[in-house]
Amino acid sequence: MADIAALTTLIEPEAKALGFALVRVKMLGGTSDPTLQIMAERPDTRQLTIDDCAALSRRISALFDEVDPIADAYRLEVSSPGIDRPLTRLSDYADWAGHEARINLAEPQDGRKQLTGVLAGVDGQTITVDMGKHGRMSVAFDAVSHAKLLITDRLIAATAPLSAEGADNIQVEG
Repeated sequence: MADIAALTTLIEPEAKALGFALVRVKMLGGTSDPTLQIMAERPDTRQLTIDDCAALSRRISALFDEVDPIADAYRLEVSSPGIDRPLTRLSDYADWAGHEARINLAEPQDGRKQLTGVLAGVDGQTITVDMGKHGRMSVAFDAVSHAKLLITDRLIAATAPLSAEGADNIQVEG
């Protein structure tokens, strides 16, 4: 399949040129429906508008037309990380400290393969999670298989859109 590290190396400068931070590059769908998923955000707002997605999609499509890094047919999906965003960079764990997350580990540690709780911070390459009555647990960043924020009222308040203008207007074509 596709080399994600090589794709990331190609895509990241394109995202940066538009003022975006790359959050994730991932191939989904297996061989039946391969989809290259690219998540990005504006560093100042942690959001990405539809116009931003379109601009990044066009830029990546133009680049891939030149270098053709994926041999087989695939679909390109460009999006914001969303409210229940994946935590893919060590900085994500620090940035979202105080919010609830679910962290899946590559291998069990202390009898646990999944940690669910409040992100309590980062120390070097180590992430600490407060799991309430189960106490705190610290794990190495490279031990994480995948992780994401959990939707809570606090997260919703922290990620309110920049503008809801037009959200109540329904447009009917025809």
